[in-house]
Amino acid sequence: MLHLWAPTAQSVCVLVYLSPSGGSLLESVQMKEDNGVWSVCGPKSWEGKYYLYEVTVFHASTQHVETCLVNDPYSRGLSANGERSLFVDLDNGSLKPEGWDSLAGEKPQFEAFTDITIYELHIRDFSVGDKSVDPNLRGTYLAFTLPDSAGVCHLKKLAESGLTHLHLLPSFHFAAVDDNKENWKFIDDERLASLAPDSEEQQAQIVTIQDEDSYNWGYNPVLWGVPKGSYSTNPNGSSRILEFREMVRALNSIGLRVIMDVVYNHLHASGPNDKDSILDKVVPGYYLRRNTDGLVENSTCVNNTASEHYMVNRLIIDDLLLWATEYKVDGFRFDLMGHLMKNTMISARNALDRLSREKNGVDGAKVYMYGEGWDFGEVAHNGRGINASQLNLTGTGIGSFNDHIRDSVLGGSPFGPPLQQGFVTGLSLQPNEHNHGNKDDVTKYLASTTDWIHVGLSGNLREFVFTNHEGLEVKGSEVQTHDGVPVGYAGSPKETINYVSAHDNETLFDIIMLKAAKEVPLEERCRINHLATSIVALSQGIPFFHAGDDMLRSKSLDRDSYNSGDWFNRLDFTYESNNWGVGLPPKEKNGNNWPLMKRLLGNPSLRAGKHHILSAHENFQNLLRIRRSSPLFRLGTANAIQARVCFHNTGPSWIPGAIVMSIKDGDKGMPGLAQLDPLYRSVVVIFNARPSEFVAPISALKSLPLTLHSIQEASSDARVKTSFYDASTGTFKIPPRTTSVFVEAR
Repeated sequence: MLHLWAPTAQSVCVLVYLSPSGGSLLESVQMKEDNGVWSVCGPKSWEGKYYLYEVTVFHASTQHVETCLVNDPYSRGLSANGERSLFVDLDNGSLKPEGWDSLAGEKPQFEAFTDITIYELHIRDFSVGDKSVDPNLRGTYLAFTLPDSAGVCHLKKLAESGLTHLHLLPSFHFAAVDDNKENWKFIDDERLASLAPDSEEQQAQIVTIQDEDSYNWGYNPVLWGVPKGSYSTNPNGSSRILEFREMVRALNSIGLRVIMDVVYNHLHASGPNDKDSILDKVVPGYYLRRNTDGLVENSTCVNNTASEHYMVNRLIIDDLLLWATEYKVDGFRFDLMGHLMKNTMISARNALDRLSREKNGVDGAKVYMYGEGWDFGEVAHNGRGINASQLNLTGTGIGSFNDHIRDSVLGGSPFGPPLQQGFVTGLSLQPNEHNHGNKDDVTKYLASTTDWIHVGLSGNLREFVFTNHEGLEVKGSEVQTHDGVPVGYAGSPKETINYVSAHDNETLFDIIMLKAAKEVPLEERCRINHLATSIVALSQGIPFFHAGDDMLRSKSLDRDSYNSGDWFNRLDFTYESNNWGVGLPPKEKNGNNWPLMKRLLGNPSLRAGKHHILSAHENFQNLLRIRRSSPLFRLGTANAIQARVCFHNTGPSWIPGAIVMSIKDGDKGMPGLAQLDPLYRSVVVIFNARPSEFVAPISALKSLPLTLHSIQEASSDARVKTSFYDASTGTFKIPPRTTSVFVEAR
């Protein structure tokens, strides 16, 4: 049975075809309308065939009645490039991997959302350069099913260390990458590899084919409910359905749940003529948000959707339920979530919570939701209704990215001067050539933004009370950014995604290379990378990492690599290269900073070797193990964090560049705090971002029998092993640019 909601249409027919493109029309069937819904009951013989709707409707954009051929907005299968929709039964046994129906009972287990640790990865990045993968499977869903490939072995190591969720960049049907691989254009990698590390030639060649190659991040949504064909071995037929499911099953089998990146805030195309326009051909003007002049809003980038409209809201929720039940996806990351309405997000959360293993084959309460809660454009300050922004989502259980900890740790913002420094990159303590202001102002700014990190480490909670840099007791919401925005906004730790890097903007390694002072050697820059990841890994809330944070990943300083091809986006799971110095990044988004970049990329002393990459990888695994080693790093409620987490080295007499955090536990059978950790009575973490040793007596921690965490004692990091604690005085000595974890064993 086919149904199409098209209340303004004058006529709707379904056109049935045998082939995915071309060929003759098999039949055309007029659909019947009832209360705005057009329907037809087709025969079983339609299964496996292709179809389109022919919709006759008035389009305000042309001021004419138009007859458009259009895909089904609720398509469950497609031919290559979405040329036609596919009649397909998702419950057909041939489309189910072995054990698919029982997968819900075999998924990796976790107790609470605060047990989650996320690793963000692009499907093509994962395997396109992996020579241990069959060339025909590189860049596909099936690359994740190869247990002995270098990439899968890398993910296994992370999962064994404590990684729980793999976030995949868009994998629905999007524009800008041809599904037919024979149409892709390529560059000569050997030729580019022979060029200078700071040459303009690499990017020039990439740009000439960037709209005809195999690469795009995928934030160009066309149809939300079908896997992208370019990642399958055959973009026609049902291969993409089976292969996506096989990918999910394979990742679950190595201990990783799968998060899907969804882009409901905009559509790639609109109007009656664009081949990638779907919803706007069916009900012109309804699905897109408009301004007072009747023009489509484009603040997201293009064609903003209007989730405040009932049927847009419904389509979004129906789509989420499809991916959760039919593809057993374990979480959703919402692109530009602040452009959706809060009601949409709450309705989605409630709908997922109603899913059960018994009725739906999935435990919906275990499906995590988070996204970008930025508040801008026409929706800012609830301009179109209460939107899903950071400040509005408090108490919903839905997570949002904490840009405040990112900006305070690294310095500045993605939209400011690239040299602006932060806590780990040398602000005040080892300044670069950027003019940050006079010494007193810079010192004060470091102190105030370190408070942002205190708030982030405590789950970015709105009500968390601590002593700020002025010695005053303040709540997280009372700590404010330079433009008066509250830093702390979450009602519980599961509502906070702490991060310092993502697919957007420069990689962590690249931003450190830009911001560190000229005289900082590579070894120390690598330690800054370790330090930044440790702040994320050991914070309350949910830690989020960009794939390659653990391998010093570089994109040769590219700040926006969405269309920069495989060349600038490569990952190397042999750890031979981190992709630094593969040419100046594309001029369009990076050209203004080329003089600075050329100086860095052309400096041979800044090229990381395999031992640097392996050290970063080991450090990252150790951080995951430390986080997993104690529930004190994964507290589930705001009350628990307030009662157990405390910051020292605060107030006017603080030693700049160091954060001292303690987390205490109770004792079983004793009054006071409940015991959570069977191994440790307390944990003390010291983040020393100083270029020199941190030495300080912490009176509140005096006389505790603290020792360095056994994971750090056993690591190959000689520097962290020199960390020292004197119980008689409470004095800590922490080496430069080092995070040290001390524990009080039971």
